[in-house]
Amino acid sequence: IPSKALLHVAAVADEAQALAAHGIRFGAPQIDVDALRGWKSQVVGKLTNGLAGMAKARKVNVVHGVGTFTDAHHISVTRGADVKRIRFTQAIIAAGSQAAKIPGFPEDPRIVDSTGALELRILPKRMLVIGGGIIGLEMACVYDALGAKVSVVEFADGLIPAADRDIVKPLQKRIEKRYEAIMLKTKVTKLEARANG
Repeated sequence: IPSKALLHVAAVADEAQALAAHGIRFGAPQIDVDALRGWKSQVVGKLTNGLAGMAKARKVNVVHGVGTFTDAHHISVTRGADVKRIRFTQAIIAAGSQAAKIPGFPEDPRIVDSTGALELRILPKRMLVIGGGIIGLEMACVYDALGAKVSVVEFADGLIPAADRDIVKPLQKRIEKRYEAIMLKTKVTKLEARANG
């Protein structure tokens, strides 16, 4: 949800810029990061509350806690001292995702995963995105639209490695003009946190 909200902002900024070719020019965007962050959080809150409301309206029982399958038809959900045992016929495991930590990278507030990037703590002048998959390119798109000079490093020989090359080609052609660099077949072997970057 937060990435889609910020991608909407990026799309509007791109559209405003593209209108210059049709005779309508706007000034350079003035970005209030705090207001943008607040709006993004508001969108997330509304949609999250909306999902909870939909679940309640459909009589879906939502249980919060840590789940452990105890057998083929039961799960124990623990929250503090409270333990609930739930019986099911079928279970769908949809655990979401979590950003991977890259071993050997320094602990530095300027190094963020995708979750940290969505928090918009700072708007850097330049940004290196490690990973040219969908999530990496979403972050690149957002920060490019917000004024950062973006470079992307991807270990594979193409962006969004799992996607059909014919679909990726127009995207790559478009962003090659916008981004500072796209480095394919490239591996980050070392990262140093220096005062200047």
